[in-house]
Amino acid sequence: MKSRILLVEDDEFFAKVLKRQLERANYDVVYAPDGQIGWEKFQETIFDLCILDIIMPRKDGFALAEDIRAVDFNIPIVFTSSRYLERDRLDGFDAGADDYLVKPFSTEELISRVEVYINRSRLLRSEKRIIFTIGNLVFDYSQLQLRHKDSEEYTRIAPREAELLRFLCENSNKKLKREQIQLSIWGQEGYLARRVMDVYLSRLRKHISIDPAIRIESFQGKGVMLVINELDRTHVIAKV
Repeated sequence: MKSRILLVEDDEFFAKVLKRQLERANYDVVYAPDGQIGWEKFQETIFDLCILDIIMPRKDGFALAEDIRAVDFNIPIVFTSSRYLERDRLDGFDAGADDYLVKPFSTEELISRVEVYINRSRLLRSEKRIIFTIGNLVFDYSQLQLRHKDSEEYTRIAPREAELLRFLCENSNKKLKREQIQLSIWGQEGYLARRVMDVYLSRLRKHISIDPAIRIESFQGKGVMLVINELDRTHVIAKV
């Protein structure tokens, strides 16, 4: 069965080229010319990945991504845009993107990334639930949920945040090089990857602040460590 992609792009010529290339790569592509129509099509069927332009009439890509994330927190989202500034990219990741490609880009590069994200999403949905207990927090990686052990209320976190927190949990109380984390989570290193990582680390610090027994420390901008006090260390992994 072909993977289905939602392509939302207001440049009709560019969209036709992209749609044709994706279909040649054996993907089923549903096209929408603006964000509002994209949202309507998203609600009509099930998609494996979304490719969204940012500057569009009626509903921009950021607003559309937020709507999509509100109903499906796992689906991969790739932004494509002519906006190239670092702030634009960070805004894209902040809106819930898994990736951000600046136009013009190679369709081969896009297709290779699409394949990675779809395979990763399938693996996440198919594997057994992975639950971490860190201090007084319960982190359900498979469900993208974080809560205090004495509460039933949970915080939902973004897929990339969950991947980052999982990596930190698996290496708790170990000083990790930033480059090591970037390559493991983003598959690349460099200035932009560092800035994006800082955004997610800042979010995770807020999420885990409800438990003073754990914290995320940075070391001179080069290292990161998830610190769990030894008396509270009940770090376990459960697969159910």
